[in-house]
Amino acid sequence: MDIDSDPLRLLRLPADFSIAGIRDIHDLICSTLGSQDALEIDCSGVEKADVTAVQLLLSTAKTAQQQGFRLNLTAISPVLQATIERAGVSSESMGDEAAEPQGEAS
Repeated sequence: MDIDSDPLRLLRLPADFSIAGIRDIHDLICSTLGSQDALEIDCSGVEKADVTAVQLLLSTAKTAQQQGFRLNLTAISPVLQATIERAGVSSESMGDEAAEPQGEAS
């Protein structure tokens, strides 16, 4: 997991975006939400995800909307996309701009 110091903060999710490491990711997102106007979350490296990952992304999107904060999800890995779909969640509810899954063209 990595985060840059640009005005538009970039957070790269780790390969394991499941309950095992969710607390660290949650803490990092929370610290970023209070200090930035926008956050881009790079989802390309996610190889393992579960419903806690979906819950965290939904909560982040809702918080961002309430605080007038811009949230962009980019390069959603096939694993994360499948987890989101299994949870019955639409990409529109995941933030201002939820990217198409990797490997799919519009």
